[in-house]
Amino acid sequence: MKFIHSILLLFVLFSLAAHAATPRAEIDAFNQKFLDATLKMDNAASLALWADDGVSLLPNTAPIVGKKAIAKFLDDVIARIAGYKVTGQVNDFHDIQVSGDLATEWGTTHQSIQPPDGKPTMEIYGKILLVLHREKDGWHIAQEMWNSAPKQ
Repeated sequence: MKFIHSILLLFVLFSLAAHAATPRAEIDAFNQKFLDATLKMDNAASLALWADDGVSLLPNTAPIVGKKAIAKFLDDVIARIAGYKVTGQVNDFHDIQVSGDLATEWGTTHQSIQPPDGKPTMEIYGKILLVLHREKDGWHIAQEMWNSAPKQ
């Protein structure tokens, strides 16, 4: 009987290990959260994806260092574009590389933004590079860099 219990225990453990998320699957799930937060223009959800000491390197700005500064930046952006709505977002990430608790990925983006008052939709194309750090509660943005790109 003890032998049968041991076999069953091993079967359960192997089954659990087989279903454990791979780093790639975890990052794919992270990327979906990143997309969802962008589409909803949800600053709280976006900020939750950042490491406390995260750094954002954006075009024509000084580095934005730390979650508090990133939160202020996001709030300022939303205040400046009151009435605008993100109506579409496509992120195409490539070359996901994982080394321990760090990962990198680069991608292209296409965002459609609807201004208020029926103005024409704005189409924005860009390139993005993310350095992710795995923490107790999942992957977070340690460093981000993006800039514009020609229409794809």
